[in-house]
Amino acid sequence: MKKLSILILSCACMLGTVLSVAPGQAQAQTSALKKGVQSERVLELQQQLHSLGYFKAGFTAYYGSLTSKAVARFQRDNGLIPDGVAGAATQAKLESFGKVRVTALDQLARIIYSEARGESFEGQVAVGAVVLNRVQSGEFPSSIPDVILQPGQFTAVQDGQYRLKPNKTAYRAARQALNGADPTNGSLFYYNPAIATAKWSKSRPAVISLGRHTFTN
Repeated sequence: MKKLSILILSCACMLGTVLSVAPGQAQAQTSALKKGVQSERVLELQQQLHSLGYFKAGFTAYYGSLTSKAVARFQRDNGLIPDGVAGAATQAKLESFGKVRVTALDQLARIIYSEARGESFEGQVAVGAVVLNRVQSGEFPSSIPDVILQPGQFTAVQDGQYRLKPNKTAYRAARQALNGADPTNGSLFYYNPAIATAKWSKSRPAVISLGRHTFTN
C-alpha cells in the first residue's frame, strides 16, 4: 500500500509539472511574430533589426516580406532556423544584443499629442491610425517617421507644436493604433471644419467625424 501511495504521489507530481509547463509553452507559441501581424512589438523588432544592420526599409509596425527576409538573415547569421518567423528563440537572441529605444513610437505619440491633445481618447487614436493608414497606402512614404515629417502634411509639424512632450495618454493612443485600432475606417486625411481653409480638404467625402476632426479619404 505504501508503494502504491508513493507511485500515485509521483504521478501526481509529474502531472502537475506537465500542467504547469503547458501554459508557458502555449504562450511562447502565440508570442511568435510572423507575416500579416501589425503591432507595437513588430515595430520594436524592425528597429532592433535595423540597429544590427539587417532591416533597411521604413518602420511600419507591419510584418511583411521585407521584415520576414530580414529576420531570416538574422537567424541564418546566428545559428537559428532561417524561417523568417520571429519566435521565442529569435526574440531572445535579438534581446541579447540589447534593447533599442522605440523612437518611432515616440514620434507617433508626439504627433498625436501635438495634433489632438484636446480630443477624446478615441479621437487621439484616430490621428495615430491615419499615420499608419498612410504608411500602408502606397500614396505616402512607407515609414512612420517619414509620413509624420513629410513636408506640408501636419500643421503641428509646421508650427512647432510637434516639439511638445507627449503625455501618457498620447503614448497609450499610439500603442492602440499600432496594435490595430482604427476608429477612422481606413481614412488617410482629417481636418477641423471650424478652421480649415483648404478647399481640397472639404471636397473629400467624409468617412467619420470624431470631436473636432472630420476624417476623409
